[in-house]
Amino acid sequence: MARIDEVAPDLYRISIHVPQIDLQFNHFLIRDEEPLLFHTGMRRMFPEVRDALAQVIDPSTLRWISWSHFEVDECGALNEWLAVAPRAQPVCSEVGAMVNLADFSDRPARGLRRDEVIDTGRHRYRFVPTPHLPHGWDAGLLFEETSGVLLCSDLFHQLGDVEPVTSSDILGRWDTAIAAYQEHPVLMDYVPLTPATRRRLDELADLQPRVLAAMHGSTFVGDGGGALRAAAGMLERRLGAVPVDVAPVG
Repeated sequence: MARIDEVAPDLYRISIHVPQIDLQFNHFLIRDEEPLLFHTGMRRMFPEVRDALAQVIDPSTLRWISWSHFEVDECGALNEWLAVAPRAQPVCSEVGAMVNLADFSDRPARGLRRDEVIDTGRHRYRFVPTPHLPHGWDAGLLFEETSGVLLCSDLFHQLGDVEPVTSSDILGRWDTAIAAYQEHPVLMDYVPLTPATRRRLDELADLQPRVLAAMHGSTFVGDGGGALRAAAGMLERRLGAVPVDVAPVG
């Protein structure tokens, strides 16, 4: 059964724990004049997520549907949501809109450029492109400018059926999850370490988020900027040395 918690003003975390893999899948609803759903969930989870969302708003009133990158838990149920929400528009990175959504989506997607804003009424969600962070060429995140919420997708991924909100060490939990996945024959290397990883984490840290809304695990309330800066060192330590930039020729 889906659990619903308001983890920040107007931000509802709809969480489904899958015991077979001991992992939570979180879907975030912004209840506002133009409601926004971040993470559609998988198609097979759609009925449960829809019914949970309906306890907060009428699903047909959704205006924006967004996600970080093209993956089944991020946007697999997009077309199911579009079928029940006639005014909803998909919003993602320009890369995602061009490369993936042009064929996948039943309705044209709005491709966001850096710093473009989705204005939901009381809230303004700014788009930050983050290619290959957490993974995927098309990756990007949304940052709410007034409440300091960062919808951070697979960053700070945590295992287990954990509490909805925490102010404890989610970086340690993410480190534990990565260590476990690195031992898995299929799931290893799900977060790539690139020459831009630290720079992109620092860019997110500069936003000084106070809430980190993770797709898997607890939402963190506290010094989000500090956690993001520390994450770079954790990833470098856990995944190995950072690749060296190649100097241009000529």
